[in-house]
Amino acid sequence: MTTASGRRWYRPMRARSSTEAHRASTPLELFFDLCFVVAVAQAAVLIEHAVEEHHFGHGIRSYAMVFFAIWWAWMNFTWFSSAYDSDDDVFRLTVLVAIVGALIIAAGIPRAFDNDDFLIVAIGYSVMRFANVGQWIRAAVSDPQHRRTATRYAIGIVVVQVGWWLLLLVHGSGFYWLFLGLVVAELLIPVWAERTGMTEWHPGHIAERYGLFTLIVLGEAVLAASLAFESGLGSGADAELIWLAAAGIIIVFAMWWLYFDRESMPKPRWSFLWGYGHYLIFSSAAAVGAGVAVNVVHRTGEAHISDLAAGYAIAIPVAVYTVCVWGLHFLPHERGLLLLTPPVGVVLILLAPLVPATPQVIAVLLALVVAVTVVLTRRALALSTDESYPQAESSD
Repeated sequence: MTTASGRRWYRPMRARSSTEAHRASTPLELFFDLCFVVAVAQAAVLIEHAVEEHHFGHGIRSYAMVFFAIWWAWMNFTWFSSAYDSDDDVFRLTVLVAIVGALIIAAGIPRAFDNDDFLIVAIGYSVMRFANVGQWIRAAVSDPQHRRTATRYAIGIVVVQVGWWLLLLVHGSGFYWLFLGLVVAELLIPVWAERTGMTEWHPGHIAERYGLFTLIVLGEAVLAASLAFESGLGSGADAELIWLAAAGIIIVFAMWWLYFDRESMPKPRWSFLWGYGHYLIFSSAAAVGAGVAVNVVHRTGEAHISDLAAGYAIAIPVAVYTVCVWGLHFLPHERGLLLLTPPVGVVLILLAPLVPATPQVIAVLLALVVAVTVVLTRRALALSTDESYPQAESSD
């Protein structure tokens, strides 16, 4: 980070080194993440309400659509900043404009959920995306080595953005199919642009940024569990609510442990899969908080849904989160029983709503998954250390 006395209004936007030492998230990046909390919280609250009102399909569909706008805008800023953060005043002002877009998206989420009206969300999304176009144009002007890549990014974003605005003119079932097509187009922009030369993103910096956003979405589950404790202690010590809150806390602790127990960085060959796969990790983690909240109102009688529906409100997002973390963090590196433990846990978690006390059962199952992976990981580490020690000793 540049000091105030050394910062300039504008400096050429050169590619940063992918091996830069001590690369860490900047205060601006952390502020950017903080402002995204508003949009994530809005989406989580509204899917909770949709489930409580028996609008399961509509709620899941609207949540997936809105969360894509949140995630994609955040992800594009994150990868661009990893490659080109110049920390000059123009860069900062452009990021602040993007933050305004995120807040507009948050303001439009209720209309998107209630009326399928995505106009405000589209406005906020456009603000963020065109701010990103400005950054790519700066990179194209200042970095001749990656000019074709930066130019492709700028052109691709503008073309697809026109498609998003035309989408608002479409009604009925065709709207959702065209939405899906535009999502695919957005996902293909980086694939197309990077074919002319990979940008110099920093693996450690990207891993840290994704880890920080994972903490943000896990915070939704922590908040829901905290509110469950509040409800349980404030209504004559409702033991069931207190146990529900405890289960929610154990679930989010286990989710945190699974994600952060092993270091995971994107490799150039798998960077798109690694980056795109986190959409399911982020969206499911935020949805776990909504699931806990659904079970709280179900327990208090404020939502008239079945025990099975309330159970799956937690089981499905926990299962999605676990299998995606397994795919990105375990599958590339592990073998044997350690590789099989999370999938077995996912199957049992999806069966948990068929038995009473579903949140508590899920908490126990996820805690067991963590315990088994920890024991097997530590044992493998101890064996590898023991095997290498005599060799090192004989070399002396």
